[in-house]
Amino acid sequence: MGAREDIARAILAGNEAAKNGDPPTTCPHPRTSVLRAAWIRGYADARPVAEPDE
Repeated sequence: MGAREDIARAILAGNEAAKNGDPPTTCPHPRTSVLRAAWIRGYADARPVAEPDE
């Protein structure tokens, strides 16, 4: 498997984890991994940021 496929899978896995309600600490990749950044990006895309009250 190539790097692009690995990154795409990590993004999709992070997205799925967020949709399942899993905490971001469930990321299976080590802190120094590019795949961790991709997983967190996927996770963040699925979790909208709450807007502060005005």
